[in-house]
Amino acid sequence: LPTAGGDGPAWAAASAARRTRAVPVAQSADGFAGIDAHGLSGTTGGAGGPVVTVTDAETFLDYCDRNEPYVIQVSGTLRISSKQGVRSDKTIVGLGDDAEITGGGLDMYRRQNVIIRNLRFTGADDDSLSIQQSSHHIWIDHCTFSTGADGLIDIVRGADCVTVSWNHFHDHSKTMLIGHSDANGSQDRGRLRVSFHHNFFDGTAQRHPRVRFGEPVHVYNNYYRGNTLYGVASTEDAGVLVEGNHFEDVAHPIYSGYDESGPGRVVERNNVYVGSGAPQTLGTVIEPRTFYAYTLDAPSTVPTVVQAGAGAGRIA
Repeated sequence: LPTAGGDGPAWAAASAARRTRAVPVAQSADGFAGIDAHGLSGTTGGAGGPVVTVTDAETFLDYCDRNEPYVIQVSGTLRISSKQGVRSDKTIVGLGDDAEITGGGLDMYRRQNVIIRNLRFTGADDDSLSIQQSSHHIWIDHCTFSTGADGLIDIVRGADCVTVSWNHFHDHSKTMLIGHSDANGSQDRGRLRVSFHHNFFDGTAQRHPRVRFGEPVHVYNNYYRGNTLYGVASTEDAGVLVEGNHFEDVAHPIYSGYDESGPGRVVERNNVYVGSGAPQTLGTVIEPRTFYAYTLDAPSTVPTVVQAGAGAGRIA
């Protein structure tokens, strides 16, 4: 295969810009969630199934637990606890700009073909979203995540074909993990293929993402601002391509190896570093273009583009 070498005045201003700036919104999954693999041709969620609107947690969880395809529209705030299961062939989408799931999170365990869009996730008592045990074809798009007890998004235990796009992460430390432990290589190698693009990592501390074993993990056109521990970490022989991103006030934008985990391969290209440290790189990585086509925004435009479009409340 080919290889490659918060809140505050600023956020308020960006919010005002969103209301006046037209930002294209994809209507189908791109990146790894859009490829043909594991018997699926892309990620369609609950398309073709009934469209239902839920306003309470009990009804919401009932539809999530059904075997049939559904488009589940969330209206208002739903309070749940722990990690609640979502079965395959579901689209979960917030209505308007204030749909929220709080107190708990959603768990995809041996599931496939799930879309989650336009929702706020706050105050989860565990992970906000857990994608695990060979789940595949999951698209997380235009959501806002904050203040969870553990990870905001964990993609672990052989999960595959995931895209995380146009999300806003703030007021949290452990943002996103790919591969849960250094000892799980037998399940994770050859899987954990994930695309991250046009996300806003807004003062979050670490794991944007932290990767073990997965290859390729494609991190492009994201905006990193004030991340106190690090931006991206590739460990345990993962293969991560970091390109076209904008790092601002990030002392350690890219690591190869972190904490007790061994080094991973990481290639960086065409990134912008403003008030940031030097990236670490190592080895070569399988090109994402082997799997899908994509077009990069110029990294100098990423802060404007991402702040104008990322997060919940940005899709019709």
